[in-house]
Order: sequence, then C-alpha cells, then structure tokens
Amino acid sequence: MAAPKKAKTKPRKTRKWSGKVTRESDALDLRKGVFTLSDPKKIAASLKRSAERSHRRKSSPYRSAMSMLTFYMNRGGKELSARRKKILEKAKDELRALFHRD
Repeated sequence: MAAPKKAKTKPRKTRKWSGKVTRESDALDLRKGVFTLSDPKKIAASLKRSAERSHRRKSSPYRSAMSMLTFYMNRGGKELSARRKKILEKAKDELRALFHRD
C-alpha cells in the first residue's frame, strides 16, 4: 500500500517581527524611508522630530530616537553595506549633538 500524498501548499511569506517594529513602533511614528536617507543630519533630525512629537514613548526623546536607530542597525546586521553603516554611525553622532549629549 502506497503512502498517501501530501497536499502541496504554497510557501508562506515570512515576515519578521523586527520589521513590524520599525514600521509600527509604539514609541515613534517614523517618517517613511528615514533610514534610507543618505544624509546623517537628516536622519538624526527626523528621528529627533519623531521622538519629541510622540506621546506614546516611555523614555526620553533622546533615548527613544537612539534606540530606534540602534535597533535598525542591529536588525540590518550583515546585510548593511559598509557605506550604509558609516552613514548610520554618523547619524548616531548627529543625534547625540542634536540632544547635546557629546
């Protein structure tokens, strides 16, 4: 007797929870494409603006903005190019300067 054939199923699209956090963060309403900008000053300014306008965040605006940037960098991991990492690291420095945290 032959084994019953399994029904073919479509492969599911897998979505990562970390992507959802970036898109739908409870703490910040990020400008779309903020992490794809090429100017570190614009990235930092956008994160600062989002953090200061948010009424849902649980910590200081500086901490919320820096956490979101760090989270994005960690999530990108090996997939981020050296150029992109450099831009995002500079954005961290700009964020510190904007919040007077040198």
